[in-house]
Amino acid sequence: MNGKCVALLAGAALSGLARADDLATIYREALANNAQYQSAQAQFAAVRERVPESLASLLPFVSVSANSLWNDNNSNTLQRQQYNSNYYTVSLTQPVWRAQNLVALHEARSQVEQAKAQLDQAQQELLLRTAQAYFDVLYAQDALNTFREQRAAYLQQMQQATRSVEVGAAAITDQRDAEARYALVTAQEISARNEVATKTQALRQIIDRDPGRLAGLRSGVTLASPVPDTLPPWENAAETGNTAVMAAEAALEAAELEAKKARVGRLPTVDLVATHGLSKSLTNITVGTDLHADTVGVQISMPIYAGGGTSAKVRENVHLVHKASADLEDARRTSVLAAEQAYLSATSGLAQVKALEHAVEAAQTALEANKLGVQVGSRINVDVLNAQQELAVTRRDLAKARYDTLLGLLRLKAAAGSLGAADVDEVNALLEK
Repeated sequence: MNGKCVALLAGAALSGLARADDLATIYREALANNAQYQSAQAQFAAVRERVPESLASLLPFVSVSANSLWNDNNSNTLQRQQYNSNYYTVSLTQPVWRAQNLVALHEARSQVEQAKAQLDQAQQELLLRTAQAYFDVLYAQDALNTFREQRAAYLQQMQQATRSVEVGAAAITDQRDAEARYALVTAQEISARNEVATKTQALRQIIDRDPGRLAGLRSGVTLASPVPDTLPPWENAAETGNTAVMAAEAALEAAELEAKKARVGRLPTVDLVATHGLSKSLTNITVGTDLHADTVGVQISMPIYAGGGTSAKVRENVHLVHKASADLEDARRTSVLAAEQAYLSATSGLAQVKALEHAVEAAQTALEANKLGVQVGSRINVDVLNAQQELAVTRRDLAKARYDTLLGLLRLKAAAGSLGAADVDEVNALLEK
């Protein structure tokens, strides 16, 4: 193979490494391809059309009707007549006062605000689902690597036990014990490999493609505390800025307007009406005669009695207002609780991360001490293997704590209604390049 081919292959390999998927890339693809989010976008687009629909009921309505008829009239007193008649009319109706239509326009605008808040909520939920699936894959890979390290250690321990039994330096039970540990960790590795595939498929379902190699957290990364670092500001933000709260507020306003629309249904309506018509009837008498008819006026309609339906509709919507008010209160309480739980998860996670960082340092020191002990004869290889396993498990637990803490910080911002693409970029900056 010549040098040019080697250079091309090396460049392709480096290019493949550079194309590792990070969280920002995965999230952008989720926004473009996720079916649930596309459904929410379509729902918002549909609700947004209610404003022009309601506005149309306040604008002029013009209609045209026409006909052409063949007539065959025969009676015992008049001569039989067969003729063609043509007719058309143009009518215009301009609402002057329709209280229900005006209230319906305001209600449609409230419904659009509610749908917008629900779309924002769907986007934040998509972000959280994407981050959760992303870190689930990373943790599954970490767990798999841990079992692989343990299997390698147990294999070495089993081989050492076998040699000791052969030379009579150990009992057969030591060998069987090592074999049992090796078989167990092999089974755990198989299960961990399946878990990686399962979590990868969950991420695939979000972005509609098989993800490539995922960028992991940088070694020794430092996680920042939430800002502000006290709970009350997050509770206040959740009570007013949470997307579910904003949607419930808009829903309450829409329910109140729907109740108002039912009440004003008792009021009269006033319309300006105008018509223009032309008729031609080619009878023996009216040959060549065109009849023009024009009308202009004001039309007033006043509902008197509808069988009690209007009153029942008013009562129904009053109850729906009470329901919307209760839903709003529930949304506020739920969002405050979510903020509290996310804050505690983030702060306790940060403390756990620090503790596990110290634990990793201690496990690393213990491993080095055991290696040195083997060299001077105060420790045996089994002690080194156990220390290696302890270090691998502690590193795995540290990675899990970091993932959970990052998710807790994202959920905290979601509870406050401030989660967005900028937060994805902040997390992405902590990943390997």
